[in-house]
Amino acid sequence: MSTEQEPDTATRESRRSGPLVAVTRWLENLGETAFAYLLLTPVFVILGAIALYPLLRTFELSMYINVLGTGDPEFVGLQNYVDMFTGDRDPDFPGSTTFLPDIATSSSFPFVHVEGWFRSALIVTLVFTVVSVFFETLIGFGQALILDQEFRGRRLVRVAIIIPWAVPLVIQGMIFYLMFHPSTGFLTEYLANFGLLAPTNTLNDPLSALIIVTVADIWKTTAFMALLILAGLQSVDRSLYDVAKVAGASRWQQFRLITLPLVLPAVAIAVLFRTIDAMRVYGLIDIASSCTVVPSLSCMVVETFNTNRGLASAIAFVTAGIIGILAMIVIYRQYKEGF
Repeated sequence: MSTEQEPDTATRESRRSGPLVAVTRWLENLGETAFAYLLLTPVFVILGAIALYPLLRTFELSMYINVLGTGDPEFVGLQNYVDMFTGDRDPDFPGSTTFLPDIATSSSFPFVHVEGWFRSALIVTLVFTVVSVFFETLIGFGQALILDQEFRGRRLVRVAIIIPWAVPLVIQGMIFYLMFHPSTGFLTEYLANFGLLAPTNTLNDPLSALIIVTVADIWKTTAFMALLILAGLQSVDRSLYDVAKVAGASRWQQFRLITLPLVLPAVAIAVLFRTIDAMRVYGLIDIASSCTVVPSLSCMVVETFNTNRGLASAIAFVTAGIIGILAMIVIYRQYKEGF
């Protein structure tokens, strides 16, 4: 009996020392963090192939001029970036658009010509992003706090809040175009009396058009922020509020010490998503006003794409760089705070 069992035992031992067993043992010895990164490796590979290659290709094209444009491509290295930041490429942009603001002096502002700032694609994009994301976060947080409460008709209110977000971009742009058109807009004259908009030619005034586009974006995308923040609010343990009530904490103390710290990670992610999206604004501007009036970075990429794709690629790469820096700042802050 013992003689017959020895080969079986040897076979089992050989199988245990095979490659599959070695891999299994290696996986079992991995820490939780290493195992999580291992599971995410296929995602990183796919994202790298989808996102990293186009980014590198864009940088390569940015070192040429007239790529598939009006002439033969010519390698210029980083000259597109130098000309873009020094203003030598401004004549290639549509209308009087510039990449950096015009710092010519004026009588009312000794250092900066105000209109020149709103002809700058970089400044317009940053102003639009900061203002729209700030108000969307503020209003969306308020909406999320309301929707997190139990009250009759809460489902109906949720649907009503989502409606602006569900409106197609083309329809949204036309709504605000007609609302503020000099001849048909019913809000133009009313707001002009308070000095908020230009009384005539509103959609062709850089500052007025930027305000209109920003308000339109806030109206549409606040619901997106509210939904993301609401998901964070509903993940908060409700027993914490019961303990706080027993301890005599006021509503403000509950919000400051429980709600706000625990929902900040969701708010940070929502702000990051909206910032990335706002930095790429184009369609809303093109429909409600014009890219020559409200020149965002994406508008400059589209407007110069058919004439000088090397320059368009340089602008796109700078935009991606700014978005990447902002994303890394948010991720780093979350890492430092232990989120």
